[in-house]
Order: sequence, then C-alpha cells, then structure tokens
Amino acid sequence: MQKKEVYEINGILVFDKPEHMSSNFALQKVKRLFKAKKAGYVGTLDPFATGMLPICFGKATKLVERLHEEPKSYRAHLRLGVSTTTGDTEGEYIDEKPIPTFNLDDLNKILQKFTGDIMQVPPMYSAIKHQGQPLYKLARMGQTIERPARPAKIYELKIISYTPSEIVFEAVCGKGVYIRTLGEDIANALNTSGHLVALRRLYCAGFKESELLTFNSIEGDANNDFTTLTKHLKQLDIKPIGV
Repeated sequence: MQKKEVYEINGILVFDKPEHMSSNFALQKVKRLFKAKKAGYVGTLDPFATGMLPICFGKATKLVERLHEEPKSYRAHLRLGVSTTTGDTEGEYIDEKPIPTFNLDDLNKILQKFTGDIMQVPPMYSAIKHQGQPLYKLARMGQTIERPARPAKIYELKIISYTPSEIVFEAVCGKGVYIRTLGEDIANALNTSGHLVALRRLYCAGFKESELLTFNSIEGDANNDFTTLTKHLKQLDIKPIGV
C-alpha cells in the first residue's frame, strides 16, 4: 500500500474561518489540504464566529502561544431583548426583557465601563475546565458551576452602528476575553438582555484583514499544483518527508 504523502511545511496561513465550523475542524481540513505533518492554530473561534484564524505549520507552531498574546480585534452584532444559553445563536432562548430607549451617548458611557482592565466571568459554554471536565460539557448536561471572575484587558471599544434592537460594536482586546460575555454585559448595563447574532475576528497575531484567505480560494490552488498552494504561506519552507 502506498504511503500517504506528507510534507514538512514551515509557515503561517492567515485563514478566514467560515461560520458553523469549529476551529479544530478548520485546522484539520486545512492540514489535510496542505499534506502537512504538523499544524496548530492561534486563538480559538466559536463555531458560529467567522474571521481570522492563523494556522501555523511545522516550526511555526512554536509561535502559537506568543502570537496568542497579541491583541485581537472583533466586530460583534448584539441583538437586544433576548438572551440564550450560549450567549449567541447556537443556544436556546432563556430570558426576554423589554428594551429601553437609548442613544449614542448612553452607549458610549456604557462602553467606557468595559474599557481597560476589567473582571469578566467566563461563560458556562467555554473550554475552561472544572475538575478535569470542560465547562461546556457540564453545561450540556444542565449543570451550572460557579465561575470566579478573571482579569480581562479591553484596549478599545467603539459603536459601529445601532438600531432600537441591535448594536454593532468593535472591540480590541487581549487574550482570554469572551466577546459573547461582553455582549451580554453591555445588554445588562442597558437594563435588558441580549445575545450575539454575528461575530467576526478582524485581526490577530499582527496580521491584517486584507491577508485573509478562504478555504475555497486555497482549495482551487490545490487543484493546480502544490507550489501554487504553498505560495500563500508566510515564511515558507518545504521539505518532503516521504511518499
């Protein structure tokens, strides 16, 4: 039986993760496409979220933790009036509250409260572990565990647009910040409830949004030849391992 073709690839792909795909599934799909021996990603994105998911190959995987320390930017769409179990569209509706009248000044004052060094309670639907079990697994079993607030860094928050029932905001933040929770906290500060209906990571690890590549675009190059495919990698170095 012929051995699977595998390559020692060293570089970074600035991948545009699509909606309804886990970060790990995206990693494995891209890894197979590049026939790479080793790969890892920078900063987990929720399945419903889209946007920048840098995928590091080979020696570049040593940079994952350092790149994860870099600031990240997100654009979030916050629907007011209804909260969900997950803080986004993946969960079930659990609470409905009336939406008060507000203006841009009201929103900016609220955003100031969440800018800088803050404390944030992580959501139950997260990968944080409790006695060896990820919280999201306990949440799926109907359990709620008390979570201590954690330090979080929000460098910048700004309103992009708003209607009486939805707010679009952008956040520049440090690692470990849950934008779903931030959205819920903003809604609570408005004396209502809310959940995210869209979330997109605009940049992280120092890469620009203009550098993003979709799976369809790189898959098309894979159908041509391997050299065309690997031109998309930063700091590229290829060494065949065997066939």
